[in-house]
Amino acid sequence: MNRAFSRKKDKTWMHTPEALSKHYIPYNAKFLGSTEVEQPKGTEVVRDAVRKLKFARHIKKSEGQKTPKVELQISIYGVKILDPKTKEVQHNCQLHRISFCADDKTDKRIFTFICKDSESNKHLCYVFDSEKCAEEITLTIGQAFDLAYRKFLESGGKDVETRKQIAGLQKRIQELETENTELKNKVQDLENQLRITQVHASPAGSVTPKSPSTDIFDMVPFSPISPQSSTPTRNGTQLPPVPSRSTEIKRDLFGAEPFDPFSCGAGDFPPDIQSKLDEMQEGFKMGLTLEGTVFCLDPLDSRC
Repeated sequence: MNRAFSRKKDKTWMHTPEALSKHYIPYNAKFLGSTEVEQPKGTEVVRDAVRKLKFARHIKKSEGQKTPKVELQISIYGVKILDPKTKEVQHNCQLHRISFCADDKTDKRIFTFICKDSESNKHLCYVFDSEKCAEEITLTIGQAFDLAYRKFLESGGKDVETRKQIAGLQKRIQELETENTELKNKVQDLENQLRITQVHASPAGSVTPKSPSTDIFDMVPFSPISPQSSTPTRNGTQLPPVPSRSTEIKRDLFGAEPFDPFSCGAGDFPPDIQSKLDEMQEGFKMGLTLEGTVFCLDPLDSRC
């Protein structure tokens, strides 16, 4: 049976899978910064980036600037870099975009990872200074990558589709709420116009008392059990029609067919969803080189 990952050198993971899948592991470190690199992997690539950022940080230190402290939150959803006081997220690096992670054997405090930027698609090397946890942080990122890829295989990429569809439903709810507000405003305008008409039509400006069992349009209050009447109001004004709900039966809760990103063709999904799945699959296929330990994707058998 094929394994999702093969390891050149086994490492003992630091945390339970539940800690990384249901929560996150926090670490404190100093952030030397990030710089663009030409390659997604390589010890020399990282070494040059560390040298460059150390020199830039030395210049800033001579000018009186301190190295900023950050909090790292590592989980199967990515590596977040936050301000430790305000908890504001400065960078959010998804795991499938991280291709290389290592702690510096010549400087035990330094660790780095290379991540592909989601907007520019450039490879950026992030460099940190941690006095005691550099190797542990590196291994934690490696474990999170391992778990994230296994979860991606098990779910068949459905989590990506589900989040996309939920976002679409939330957008639709907002649109319906806007339409509902507009309809309420129209009804209020009609009520105001009707009051004015009744005042002018009644003798001596009096308004004819209304039955407490009906509303301003002389209609019985609407019940969702019975269909809404389309009878016009007393002055002939017709209420705006209520949009009818579709009675089409969908295949699942979100109206989408079950799918497997490893067996279905690109034409089966909208382009934006398919591109996201392709990006995640390609990112995981590239694997994560972890401190000399290589994670690589074995050929998947036909059932995957």
